[in-house]
Amino acid sequence: MPLFGNSRADPGTTWEPKAADTRLAHTAGVDPAGIFSSDLSVSEYVLLGEAGFEPLGFVVGSSIYHVGLQVGRWSQNQELQVLTQAMYNARELAMLRMRVEATHLGADGIVGVQVKMQMYAWGQDVLEFVATGTAVKATAGNGAHRAPDGQAFTSDLSAQDFFRLLAAGAVPVAFVLGTCVYHIAHQSAMQALRQTGQNQEMVQFTQGVYDARELALSRMQAEAAAAKASGIVGVSIDVSNHVWGEHATEFLATGTAVRHLSEEHRLPATPPKPTFTLGLDS
Repeated sequence: MPLFGNSRADPGTTWEPKAADTRLAHTAGVDPAGIFSSDLSVSEYVLLGEAGFEPLGFVVGSSIYHVGLQVGRWSQNQELQVLTQAMYNARELAMLRMRVEATHLGADGIVGVQVKMQMYAWGQDVLEFVATGTAVKATAGNGAHRAPDGQAFTSDLSAQDFFRLLAAGAVPVAFVLGTCVYHIAHQSAMQALRQTGQNQEMVQFTQGVYDARELALSRMQAEAAAAKASGIVGVSIDVSNHVWGEHATEFLATGTAVRHLSEEHRLPATPPKPTFTLGLDS
């Protein structure tokens, strides 16, 4: 990731919560007699089995983060790097802890990843980031579907899209993101007065939003390259103001980085249909 965050690459820098140990110890990923938990729908659970994977357990990572203060120049478009760093670090800590739980279960990957943000009544500058998903394991058990670093892959794809991706001869590598918190410059009184009653592009605003989106997208792309992926699917860009005021905006680009599998791991394009043998009376 350029410029920001390193918590994903350095697990030794993060506190690992122990509250989930009891729950994880009784899941299908650890205890043969345990039960799995998941956020999969019934149809997704069935399709996951047809793709050759089994769910192990619902995995969670969380980070409650105090966002520092940074002030942008009133009349200047500029990135607020202190805030960008905070938004990266908090999300990466949450995702790292989710991945640690999946590793504890012996998972090959995590599907249905969601990273949500919420605020509490403790103050406007305190945010919680929660990463959730379902840890899964290939029934073949050869580890071919794991990320190039040998860890569990992460993906926000639905089970249907996950199946289609495997059928196309590819597999998820990582849920990747790029973010940029950007201060959009205010207009001067004279600028506002000159455009009153006119159809006119607000060039200063357009340029600022362009720059911010490009920073977010380029950082997401850099994450995928660092993960040794061949591409990114399901890209989306969200725009949020959070707690900083109307001219400080976060641009968040997310997607699932993918790579190609060897031919022997490719699924058929459609699930195999069951066959029946009719017995004839002699």
